[in-house]
Amino acid sequence: MSSQPFTTGTAPGALPGLGHVWPLMRRPIEFLTSLPAHGDLVEIRLGPTRVYVPCHPELLRQTLTDDRTFDKGGKYYDRARAMAGNGVATCAHKDHRRQRRLLQPAFHPTRLEAYATTMEQEVRALTDSWGDAEIIDAYPVLYALALRTVTRTLFSTRVTDAVVADIQHSFDIAFSGFFRQMFMPPALLRLPLPANLRHQRALRNLNGIVDRVLRDSTAGESGESGEEDARNVLSVLLASRKSAADPGTGDADAGTGGTGTGGAGTGDGAAGATGADGRAADAEIHDQVVTVLAAGSETVASTLTWAMYLLARNPAAQRRLQEEADSVLGGRPARWDDLPRLPHTHRVVTETIRLYPPGWLFTRVTTADVTLAGRHLRAGTTVVISPVPVHRNTGIFRRAADFDPDRWLPERTSGLPRGAFAGFGTGPRKCIGDTFGVAECVLALTAVASHWSIGCAPGADIRPVPLAAFYRPRRLRLELNRRAGHDA
Repeated sequence: MSSQPFTTGTAPGALPGLGHVWPLMRRPIEFLTSLPAHGDLVEIRLGPTRVYVPCHPELLRQTLTDDRTFDKGGKYYDRARAMAGNGVATCAHKDHRRQRRLLQPAFHPTRLEAYATTMEQEVRALTDSWGDAEIIDAYPVLYALALRTVTRTLFSTRVTDAVVADIQHSFDIAFSGFFRQMFMPPALLRLPLPANLRHQRALRNLNGIVDRVLRDSTAGESGESGEEDARNVLSVLLASRKSAADPGTGDADAGTGGTGTGGAGTGDGAAGATGADGRAADAEIHDQVVTVLAAGSETVASTLTWAMYLLARNPAAQRRLQEEADSVLGGRPARWDDLPRLPHTHRVVTETIRLYPPGWLFTRVTTADVTLAGRHLRAGTTVVISPVPVHRNTGIFRRAADFDPDRWLPERTSGLPRGAFAGFGTGPRKCIGDTFGVAECVLALTAVASHWSIGCAPGADIRPVPLAAFYRPRRLRLELNRRAGHDA
């Protein structure tokens, strides 16, 4: 922890009973960007509850790396677990270490290279469907692309377009009203209100679809995975049911880096526990599948949508993207091996996430009394985690509101403080699929840049979808015109 003195403050404008919920939900980027002016650690109100937002990169890094003290909890994760179960992204500290080890082999570099083939195929199928001049509603189109990709890399069987559309519809309803569910009093959640009924139907439908696809994927299981099956995420989860786990796995390295499980690591028989033979429970596999589906579709679609918007608004950055694609690919589709030779495209993705992080707000809860920025926080205090106050902090980034991919050139990042970029989190809970997601975004953007120019079409509404779990525009219409001499 840095020895420098930190400042603390309180955000003005809290409303009786609502606190800062209204500006946070209606204009979240603007509100969160305003917080550093009031201190490095700023108190805001979520309803009547006092919560604290780290606005300095060192404080944000401290809360993210010490996941034992700042555990995943609070209203955000209560709702997230009710929707997505107790998967690797939502589980508490006591379950996380074991779950991460269970899923980590699915994201080994050799598996990611195999997944890239699926990414390439799905991107090509989408772009081949476009005419010389195409107008698209960006987010739904790119969401379908990301969801088709993640279902093919997740499941042993190919999922039909109808099932993908069903999953997309269910996620859209469930996550679009996420923060409404989060802030609504529990008594109101139990009432048969139309929004509650839609939300409940969407979750039932989603869980039913996942269960059916899991049954189809495992129906032919013979005890040995084929070469093709060994390349997908589900095969890694299913393998945990076939081989006995090390009895000490739950806490084998509890002391490593101060982030061990601190307990037996086997849970208490609920979803997320292991059985006596060390195999993952079916309920846990279900929860991990829902987690990967959500994270692998919503975040990629949001990033691609905002990236294409920013490129449409910044012709010079778009021209450089096209020049890089032309130079590296010469008109052919991008492949996994091309990724290291597409540095500008990588910087475009990073800069997009800096400005518009898909996961824009989470909560952590202190498990013990702790001092943060000189302020004593009692056990049970809620800390709001958002990259925005750091990512758009003018004390860290020059012209922080501007889209400038070159700010991520090595010579310009060398002076940034630790924690200045937190688009994927950091520490033990850093996003397990960050390399997967970035690779998909780079391959998709390169494919588009190779053959199309991107512009904004009339009818766009880039205000964020209110109360949605992931930051995305209400409607972004893009005009894609085929570049002269760049036939598919």
